[in-house]
Amino acid sequence: MKRNHIIISLLFAIAFISCNETGTSPRIRLLDDNWLFHYGDVANGEQPTLDDSMWRKLSLPHDWTIEDIPGTDSPFDSTVINGVASGFTRGGIGWYRKHFHIANAEEGKRFYVRFDGVYMNSDIWVNGRHVGNEFYGYSTFGYDITPYLKYGADNLLAVQVKSETVTSRWYSGSGIYRHVWLTATEPLYIDHYGTVITTPEVSGQVAKVAVSTTLINDTGEPVQPVVRLKILNSGNQVVGQSQQECNIIKGEKLIVNQELIVSNPNLWSVDTPHLYTLVSEVIQGGNIVDSTKETFGIRSILFDPEKGFFLNGEALKLKGGCIHHDNGPLGAMAFDRAEERKVELHKEAGFNALRMAHNPPSPALLDACDRLGILVIDEAFDVWRYGHFEEDYSKRFDELWRLDLERMIIRDRNHPSVIMWSIGNEIKQNDTAEMADLSRQLAEYTRSIDDTRPVTAGVNSVSELKDAYLATLDVAGYNYSPREYVSGHERHPEQLIYASESYASQAYDYWKDVEKYDWLIGDFIWTSFDYIGEASIGWYGYYLEQSFYPFYLAYCGDIDVCGIRRPQSYYRETLWSNTSMTYISITPPVPSFRLNPRKEDWSVWDWPDEIHSWNFDGCAGQDLNVWVYTACEESELFFNGESLGRRTNTTDAKNKLGWKVPYQEGVLEAKGYIKGQEVTTSQLKTAGEVANIRVTADRTMLSANGQDLSYITVELIDAEGNVNPLADHLVTFEVSGEGSLIAVANSNPMSTESFQKDYRKAWRGQCLAILKSEKKAGNIHLTVKATGLPDAHISIGVK
Repeated sequence: MKRNHIIISLLFAIAFISCNETGTSPRIRLLDDNWLFHYGDVANGEQPTLDDSMWRKLSLPHDWTIEDIPGTDSPFDSTVINGVASGFTRGGIGWYRKHFHIANAEEGKRFYVRFDGVYMNSDIWVNGRHVGNEFYGYSTFGYDITPYLKYGADNLLAVQVKSETVTSRWYSGSGIYRHVWLTATEPLYIDHYGTVITTPEVSGQVAKVAVSTTLINDTGEPVQPVVRLKILNSGNQVVGQSQQECNIIKGEKLIVNQELIVSNPNLWSVDTPHLYTLVSEVIQGGNIVDSTKETFGIRSILFDPEKGFFLNGEALKLKGGCIHHDNGPLGAMAFDRAEERKVELHKEAGFNALRMAHNPPSPALLDACDRLGILVIDEAFDVWRYGHFEEDYSKRFDELWRLDLERMIIRDRNHPSVIMWSIGNEIKQNDTAEMADLSRQLAEYTRSIDDTRPVTAGVNSVSELKDAYLATLDVAGYNYSPREYVSGHERHPEQLIYASESYASQAYDYWKDVEKYDWLIGDFIWTSFDYIGEASIGWYGYYLEQSFYPFYLAYCGDIDVCGIRRPQSYYRETLWSNTSMTYISITPPVPSFRLNPRKEDWSVWDWPDEIHSWNFDGCAGQDLNVWVYTACEESELFFNGESLGRRTNTTDAKNKLGWKVPYQEGVLEAKGYIKGQEVTTSQLKTAGEVANIRVTADRTMLSANGQDLSYITVELIDAEGNVNPLADHLVTFEVSGEGSLIAVANSNPMSTESFQKDYRKAWRGQCLAILKSEKKAGNIHLTVKATGLPDAHISIGVK
């Protein structure tokens, strides 16, 4: 990868001009509240004269596909065409209308509306005038709406969303599923995404921070503003500053380049994700006429084709997961807390990297990766010119790819977590000269916007037939092609490789290859977080059929849709963690679900049918396979205190040791040994009859912003506090106070229950409720009930 650096003089500000801020209205305003929604098409839905008094009132983010189908108690429909891809959910047409007021005092400002994501094919009107169409459902986009506004009067923002057919190989959702923002600036302002921050020189002693600021002058006359920059640390102290005067003629853009020095910087890394804030101010006539803040990190990345990937000069292997954009029971709704929790769960499970499969994520998710220390492969497309469905992105790819690729890069380039740009995944016909040339165009265009990160893509069925395509990439992503690592490296020694997708069932071999070769820099499991759609690839497998209904989840994630780690996640921990551990898993005497006799041999996204349970009614005396996952040299299994023997962890055992144990109620215990010394132990007990409900909140204090979330895990436990994995009680929820119940769920991949009701059956002794705060301080009170059990209560503060 080539890097071009423009050397410019450093500007040290000895004395800064004094100035005043102009205006009191915020520069950027969240427009998520008080929308009106109508499911179905409406004639003249964009017109201000339309009577919308009977439309449904709601706040964003919103996804109508996750809601119950009108007239039913479920979002699922077995008759949806290509429903196995969407998880048997359906789309349609929806209309949104937002009435808002702009004060007379703000006339003369520039107004820009930004949508973080609308799925898909949306048309936007302001006061009945068409502003634009956005086809791609994952791009952040926006418009200058100044010419369409009325001041001191009601304004109408209308959005029609058309998601009528399945357009994705997984659950997409439908509607305005991410935030909407309104930016108001003076006529002289910093362009939207007009601040570019790079760190071309980084050490523990000093860092050079290069900042490019794009100014726009809509004042109608030439001006001579000053661009002032300040870098603040986490304690809000100024640690770097610069200013530069410039000349900009009317109606033009000007790029102002400055460099700042930060001494003894706190470097951003996966272990210490230190962040700084860049404050950019535009000063004209002694007044601050515009000001923005950008969060960034000081870090260096290096991709050495022989030695591997380096973060801040230290070699690092990528412990990666692929994720889709949905949030399980919330559908596609990208609440900030939902995105943050997803990242937290990955971090807790040992991941240090995520691949955004296969589209740009929400800004909130990248913000969370920055804060928590997760590296990101930011991915643009799942299809190029040849698609999977008639109405998918391939329909307009040639027309739109430059625009949507640029939108992703300019939006995300200041995130320290982002280390690679991925231009595609499993692109059809990528063994042809046509696709190799198209890949070259995408890669060159990407580098023309940002050359500080390498270009990559996920490539399936790797072979020498795809060398021309692979040669266009800086780093090669191999999907399910470990046998091609060595030969691929020999043909392209200038190119690093990583497993852009891998099978959980082959995790040991995939990771041992990563450890073996310096030029193999990581492994990204398909998938780290379970998702709706591509239904049952982790059980029935390919080829996918409509007859798989009601299986709606992929069922292949390390973490399930409720945020609970599945056995394969604990197995992965034995490969990644430096802490000794044992984990007990059981092959149930009866398969968890019916089997698919037509499953293809190559379809191996499933983890073996193993569960963390020692409750099997009616199976007394039956031999069961008991597995212990461990990286220890030896493990010993005990039942009710009696040793069942030790097993040695050989390369053939691959961290998974097995015993056959006649079933009876009791306690299994697995001890791990290194050099003959016990270093760890774990237990699995038979749970007794359910006696109580245990409720646990991931957060007990929320912000009174109308969007903060608390995830409440409900467990059905015996008198000793053990979860009973056979419990499937119907659980009901009663909420009062300053919040609401916005979703319920369990992890059963075949449950067709509503996510919207105030009840849900437990599955394997657990279910989930999600509470959302209102905008008033106080408390949210939740009562959880199940027939025959004492009620459980929990209160969540709101401030």
